[in-house]
Amino acid sequence: MLDTLLRSFILDGALVVRGPDDRTHAVGGVSEADSPLIVRIHDRATLWRLARNPGLEAGEAYMDGRLTIERGTLYDFLAVATRNLQHIAAQKRRWIVRSAKHGNPKPRARRNVAHHYDLSRELFRLFLDEDLQYSCAYFARPDMSLEEAQAAKKRHLAAKLLLRPGHRVLDIGSGWGGLALTLAREHGAQVLGVTLSTEQLAEARARAERVGLERRARYELRDYREVGGVFDRIVSVGMFEHVGPRDYRKFFEMIAARLAADGVAVLHTIGRTDGPRRGNAWIEKYIFPGGVLPSLSQMAAAIEQAGLILTDVEVLRLHYADTLREWSKRFAAHREEAKRLYDERFCRMWEFYLAGAEAGFREGQLVVFQLQMAKDRAVVPLTRDYITATDHAGVASHRVAAE
Repeated sequence: MLDTLLRSFILDGALVVRGPDDRTHAVGGVSEADSPLIVRIHDRATLWRLARNPGLEAGEAYMDGRLTIERGTLYDFLAVATRNLQHIAAQKRRWIVRSAKHGNPKPRARRNVAHHYDLSRELFRLFLDEDLQYSCAYFARPDMSLEEAQAAKKRHLAAKLLLRPGHRVLDIGSGWGGLALTLAREHGAQVLGVTLSTEQLAEARARAERVGLERRARYELRDYREVGGVFDRIVSVGMFEHVGPRDYRKFFEMIAARLAADGVAVLHTIGRTDGPRRGNAWIEKYIFPGGVLPSLSQMAAAIEQAGLILTDVEVLRLHYADTLREWSKRFAAHREEAKRLYDERFCRMWEFYLAGAEAGFREGQLVVFQLQMAKDRAVVPLTRDYITATDHAGVASHRVAAE
């Protein structure tokens, strides 16, 4: 059974699997002696589950210790698995767009956010940068530290927002408050951040009070659909993944309704390059319930229907893979602390999440889209030089400060 499973599943790459009977099974032209990757499956029931639903069972088996890595790394295994799951998905069109009508009504949205973002703040402090940026960093240079790359991400977004002092800014999905604080402190903006996470809200408010910015960077526990008023600038980072395809048009109609006539909005979201697709079953169950990754075609259509103009599109391809690799390293360095906060099974789940996500960006079809929108085609400069100039100025100022 294991030989049949491997030959039908592994079409790209090489893998050696040690089965419950202690025999090894190889595919891809390698042997046990020379394979850089050996995976062990500890019981026959796991074999059957992998055959039926590899996207869900691989993660569950790793969490439970029924699948372990004897040689190589978890990432090595997930890189091979990601490449081959793509081939299977391409052959089985019935997998596509299972969640095309999926949406997140307000009560469900709160529950879904709480599942992930209301975990202990101490957990996130173990692997994030000091500013608690829990989204893709921007590696303008390959030798950047995570801290430098996250600062560069905020600078990159601020450049696209074309901020001026006194601008009213809405931050949808404001996280632990770092972006809003940066826009208030460094650009003189008046920022309202909204989130559905009570943990993130408490941390963001405490941070604003500590630095005396509570009047210029305000945070509220509020669904984006409940926000009123008009804003000069709107930004959303790492939140759109939780909206759901059924509500894409409503989301952008909300942006259009809240954006001033001469306003600018920027959306930063994980997305897919291969069109609307079903998500990973394990991620949906254990990490981001209700999460759906959009395609550019889905977002562009909804933006058009909302009456907004796409003024800039940027695709960050490997930036998130590098971000996730750094998070994985930091989590591994603090694994015992995470285990004290939760338990061994949680740590294995988190390892699988971070490594699997990196594989999705490095080997799969995941990217980050940054979309800039406006109502008036003339409010944004005609070339992208203003973005590059801001990026370069930030790198130069960092070097001067370091010297």
